[in-house]
Amino acid sequence: MGKYIGNAFLFFCLTLTACNQNKAKVTDPAEQRRKDSIERVKQAEEAERQRPRTADDIDLKKELSYDQHTLEETYDYEDTTRQFQLDKIRDYLALVENFQREKASYVVLENRKNKHGEAPLVKNFHRNEYKLVSDSLGTERYEGIPLYLPGDVEAPTIYGRDGALAKLRSSDTIDMVKVEGVSFQGEFEVPRRYIKPIGDSVTFYHVAFPDVTNQNILTAERVGDCKWVIRSMNPATTGRHKPPYAHDTPTGIFVVQEKKPKMFYYRDGTTSIEGYAPYASRFTNGAYIHGVPVNNPKGKIVEYSWSLGTTPRSHMCVRNASSHAKFVYDWAKKYNSLVIVIN
Repeated sequence: MGKYIGNAFLFFCLTLTACNQNKAKVTDPAEQRRKDSIERVKQAEEAERQRPRTADDIDLKKELSYDQHTLEETYDYEDTTRQFQLDKIRDYLALVENFQREKASYVVLENRKNKHGEAPLVKNFHRNEYKLVSDSLGTERYEGIPLYLPGDVEAPTIYGRDGALAKLRSSDTIDMVKVEGVSFQGEFEVPRRYIKPIGDSVTFYHVAFPDVTNQNILTAERVGDCKWVIRSMNPATTGRHKPPYAHDTPTGIFVVQEKKPKMFYYRDGTTSIEGYAPYASRFTNGAYIHGVPVNNPKGKIVEYSWSLGTTPRSHMCVRNASSHAKFVYDWAKKYNSLVIVIN
């Protein structure tokens, strides 16, 4: 009996000691400070991960992959100075970083030559200088994509541009889907036939930046988190506003959709082939990044033209030296690369 009592007393003492030790561990100030410090570090890391990136976060360095006809960051043109707008480019690269931080399924709006059907009339439309129906923002009905406010499918509010990028948010019906714009602002419903799904695994690490103000083009490639390198800096010639045939190159964010080793074009106002442009990468409507036009369907490729980098002269396209157009053609993969036209 005494032995039993002794063992029980010993067990009680050991248990009490263990409890006191555990209590000491929980309430030990140094240990608590350590745990609090670890938690604060984790919270700070998560806050940094979630923080929207800005132009200041973008590390943009010059590492050319194409080094012909290269322009400096600033350069003389006639009696003025032109430049590559690196601050604006960093702003857009931060946007590219931010929209890709959220996992999403992407779609491209498509209606080249109205192949998916002419878009219905928007609620507020007018005819522009080209005598084409346009929405309140100036986007034309021809090759446009109807965008409806959610729950209001009586008539579209605006037109989306061919080649615009969006995130798929829901498939509300068999015929309609809801998208959130990357190339445009807001959520809209759009008929399913006007979208091309490109999935949730696509990454946009190649971006070409034509500049309609300075008549140049820069290409940038992502090599790490917020780390981008400049692959080329070249003269270019963009579209001019001259009805009824020549159109401005539209500004905005577009996806490379189509490539042609030779893009044949018609003589204005006819269906007769006048010539071709080599190494053409289409990004919206009839706008391509391409080489020097050859006004002979069977003519040889021309490397360079005096008109590159001067004033807008194209019908909507972005003309380049032909070897630079080939660089873009090989480098910028379809549905995996962006063209961001800046002004």
